[in-house]
Amino acid sequence: MTTATPDPTRSTIVAADGVTKTFSTPDGRALPVLDDIDMRLDEGEIVALLGKSGSGKSTLLRCLAGLIAPSSGTVAYRGAPLTAASPGVAMVFQSFALLPWLTVQQNVELSLQARGVGEVERRERALKAIDLIGLDGFEGAYPKELSGGMRQRVGFARALVVEPDALFMDEPFSALDVLTAENLRNELVGLWEGHEAPVKSVLIVTHNIEEAVLLADRILVLSANPGRIRAELKVDLARPRDRRTPQFEALVDTVYGILTGREEREEREAAAAAGAAEAAVPRQAATPITTPLPQASVGGLAGLLEILLSMGGEEGLAEIADELNFEVDDLLPLVDAAVLLGFANTAGARIAITEAGREFTAADILTSKPLFARNAARRAPLVRAVVQALAATEGHKLREDLFLDLLRRGFDGDEARRQLDIAIVWGRYGELYDYDADDGEFVLEPGAEAAL
Repeated sequence: MTTATPDPTRSTIVAADGVTKTFSTPDGRALPVLDDIDMRLDEGEIVALLGKSGSGKSTLLRCLAGLIAPSSGTVAYRGAPLTAASPGVAMVFQSFALLPWLTVQQNVELSLQARGVGEVERRERALKAIDLIGLDGFEGAYPKELSGGMRQRVGFARALVVEPDALFMDEPFSALDVLTAENLRNELVGLWEGHEAPVKSVLIVTHNIEEAVLLADRILVLSANPGRIRAELKVDLARPRDRRTPQFEALVDTVYGILTGREEREEREAAAAAGAAEAAVPRQAATPITTPLPQASVGGLAGLLEILLSMGGEEGLAEIADELNFEVDDLLPLVDAAVLLGFANTAGARIAITEAGREFTAADILTSKPLFARNAARRAPLVRAVVQALAATEGHKLREDLFLDLLRRGFDGDEARRQLDIAIVWGRYGELYDYDADDGEFVLEPGAEAAL
């Protein structure tokens, strides 16, 4: 894998220049999602947008498709600035987005009907697309009669039927089971390599590292909060690609290292550049907005640490994923949680358990709870904020609305809820506070302040 450079022989279909996108929170504050994005999608290539939750991947995809306008910067299609939905882009969504009262054929014809294509031509093109995607014989079936994989095939057929310049896909396989997703990915590659798919380029949003390496000619790795292009990498592997080869595994390790090593490298680079002067400037404390909680359960975290300890205390993420029959990116939230809580450290694509992690893993349930509580209260900003707020309040009770309002200053409503739900689980496990779901109220547990 090497750093990608533009190919002057290829025509550019979509280009972004300095694209920034900011949303407004309910209280009127600015929530930056994308920051100064420069990128291009050329004919004859598959490009993957890869990043963790909060990196703005889907928002960038919609900006490039002309579905939402950037706050600043420009998006161009074939050199012309976009002011509406791009005429040369078709999209496939994670949620299938089929109309349940229409048949397969009618759903596929919808996009042609919207473009004013006549009935006879619509039917011919729809049947051709349905056959291409492997659904011949299901033209009269309704979505409820189809499996998830078949419904996603309808989504592909509906996108391909308009013969777009660019096919945009937003996590198209994440709602499918592993085998169905693998089958669809392989068929998509087959159509692309056989030049059967009537598209000139593909842009796919994914959080799945292996999926990006399997499919893409170029990978754009996005950092989070707000989304920026951290790295642009070229994949020099012939298709079809074999996950078991050393070259493939090395590429996965490289991408994983970029995703997980970002903050550490940036801090080291900043310290080296600033020298002794940097030490005189106090580092900004982590907050619930700047350091969100990973979506990881305590049981899953403990399981990861136990596996790591059984493998000698230090191992590559790819090797751990193989041991568990998971994909590498399935481990990312658990790894992030272990690092946040001080139970593990990462270096590139390797993870090592710390002494605190060894102590937590070796402890019985009664001992592990206070160990977890101490680390969560001191190192997880949202958990710490809840404990501090409850400790400072008469009666040691607070409604969840306070924390949701504060979280919405940096997250949309759904993510704010997810963050608070994670904090509820972590705090309950550590017996730092209780939560009454009926009243939406937090109550501080006796002695919780001692964990701070």
